[in-house]
Amino acid sequence: MATQIFTLVGVLIGALTSYFATAVAERAKFRREMATRWDERKLDTYIEYVTCIKEIQRAAMDAGRAREKGADASGALVTMEESENRRSILFETFILLSNEKAATAAHAVNQRTWELLRVARVPSSGITELRPIPLVEALNGLHEAARADLTISSSTRIR
Repeated sequence: MATQIFTLVGVLIGALTSYFATAVAERAKFRREMATRWDERKLDTYIEYVTCIKEIQRAAMDAGRAREKGADASGALVTMEESENRRSILFETFILLSNEKAATAAHAVNQRTWELLRVARVPSSGITELRPIPLVEALNGLHEAARADLTISSSTRIR
């Protein structure tokens, strides 16, 4: 009788150990899958946001060049405003998904972008007035913060 109880206790301990090991492994797998899913979403959002910023910058520069040549800048300004509208919407997603450092860097990019927009909207401004706005430096800070948020080290970047 005692050997049967020992056997039963051994089976029970084995079953519980197996259950807990499986539960811990499944929980870790689920967390990894969720982290990967959110990292993919974050990366897509970061790329879209930076793309909008670059489109705004390019359109503002095109408007400045057109004005310096005495040409119509309205097409470039329309493109600039459309990109700004998209950037504004994407920024909300960016803030929801990013860490504090990346969000702070994105706020700095927004400030520089708004300076660029303000100057580009002035009918008399040309490319000379647009060039000194330090948007590229703000974008570099954003790139660094985004890489850190996505745990991409500088040694893994493609050069």
